[in-house]
Amino acid sequence: MTTQSSLVAERLHNRKFRVAGNTHGLSGAGTVFEYQVDGAAITSTYRGRRIRTGHQVGHVTGPDTFDLLFHCITTDGEILSGRSRGKVEVGEAGRTTLSFVWAWLSGASGGGESSYVELDYR
Repeated sequence: MTTQSSLVAERLHNRKFRVAGNTHGLSGAGTVFEYQVDGAAITSTYRGRRIRTGHQVGHVTGPDTFDLLFHCITTDGEILSGRSRGKVEVGEAGRTTLSFVWAWLSGASGGGESSYVELDYR
């Protein structure tokens, strides 16, 4: 039997993603996210562009959806945090894509939408 978390895990675990689009955010084409999934728990690290280092922690919420909290320190020394809701999709030629709606919780205001595409497609 396939569980909700195993579907997200199949597309996220041990995979790297780059930003394809990001409105009002600090991450960009040079930012790389690397995800790990353990059951329903999701973690990631990210860096690049204006992000010196960042982390995400969250959980699976449905067959192709998940919630994350994130925090980072920028190359200018700012500390920021936020929350996002993500969706896993299969894009062109079977490549995994992620889409997010996110908002800042601390250090900045507002929010936006982001999309990521898998690096090193298998």
